Amino acid sequence: MRKKEILAMLLAGGQGSRLGVLTATKAKPAVTFGGKYRIIDFTLSNCVNSGIDTVGVLTQYQPLLLNQHIGIGIPWDLDRRSGGVTVLSPHVKGDSGEWYMGTANALFHNIDYIDNVDPEYIVVLSGDHIYKMDYSNMLSFHKDKKADATIAVLEVPMLEASRFGIMNCHDDSRIYEFEEKPPEPKSNLASMGIYIFTWEILREMLIKDSGVHRDSDFGKHIIPLMIAQSRSLYAYRFCGYWRDVGTIESYWSANMDLVQAVPEFNMYENFWQIYTDSFNQPPIYTGPGAETRTSLLADGCEVYGTVINSVLGTDVYVGEGTIIRDSIVMSNTFIGQNCEINRCVIDEHVSIGDHVKMGTGENVPNESKPRVYDCGITVVGTNSKIPSHVNIGKNCEIYGNTVHDNYNDDNCLPSGKSINLESEATI
Repeated sequence: MRKKEILAMLLAGGQGSRLGVLTATKAKPAVTFGGKYRIIDFTLSNCVNSGIDTVGVLTQYQPLLLNQHIGIGIPWDLDRRSGGVTVLSPHVKGDSGEWYMGTANALFHNIDYIDNVDPEYIVVLSGDHIYKMDYSNMLSFHKDKKADATIAVLEVPMLEASRFGIMNCHDDSRIYEFEEKPPEPKSNLASMGIYIFTWEILREMLIKDSGVHRDSDFGKHIIPLMIAQSRSLYAYRFCGYWRDVGTIESYWSANMDLVQAVPEFNMYENFWQIYTDSFNQPPIYTGPGAETRTSLLADGCEVYGTVINSVLGTDVYVGEGTIIRDSIVMSNTFIGQNCEINRCVIDEHVSIGDHVKMGTGENVPNESKPRVYDCGITVVGTNSKIPSHVNIGKNCEIYGNTVHDNYNDDNCLPSGKSINLESEATI
């Protein structure tokens, strides 16, 4: 049997707690992005466009929607007899079984799968970043350097370097030190969490570190161990658009990047398409009084109101007199008449009544989750309902089938407050 040159292992099991209610019922890579896509589509499409035909997707937290979306890999041409896509969940092995405890630990638990594929090289990817990258160029760099490991890096402003894991390199790009969020960084080469390893070397490292760290992680353990052993590690510089959409603000900002007059991230290039599992939808309809400006509308939308600088998913209905501004509205959502939606993120299958105002008032952090909701964006979770004639402030979280009794006497939810009826929400 011919040896496989490269296998992609895609880490897609994260909870994404900083996305708040958006990940209450689904893993972060399954969150909708750009109207019709899910976040994981970008990494999977990168694999296909880079000529990688064998992908293992490691899932864990709330995997149902993600598993359904990936299926057997048809949209990405990964439904193959040899290779293709394989979903790898935590499993019982012998008389024991446990959750994946770290990024490297997840691969350690799937050594048998990797050995069965028998790759020469492994590319380790995250399923929660928005970018386009040709991994074949990175692999060529890895082979030219005869590297044991190659780490993709992005130059960030020096003043922001202390927020990232930083790779310090010699002039030939060989890595001599890794610093996690250093207070006084020596360089501005931030790790992107994209690695290529020579499998024989990585296999040895995974087994060795598993005996020391139950939560074995690439950034915390494997990379420092390889540097300590004077292994051959190189930094591969990436120049292009890359966003970690792990917070409400970064997720909102990345979506807003798509509606610029000249978007920095172009999803319309024929030579590097982004693929997804999408059904045939009817065309977009705008009513006689409708207005749309600098917005991205997916198929099946019906717009009778005004949409400005916003992203609408498939089958979104916008009633007459409603104004949506600087917002993200995901698929199968209904918004009634004469509403004002400002700087909000509204998840899938949400119903909003008439005369609802959202995103008004002062910008105060959320009382219960100040680290999640602190940038003025109000978020509505999947399958939620909001009754008519209510006013909702900024940095609010709404989740569940809300009624007027859930709001104060003035039918208001002040800025920074939450209504979370998770037990009543239907999945």
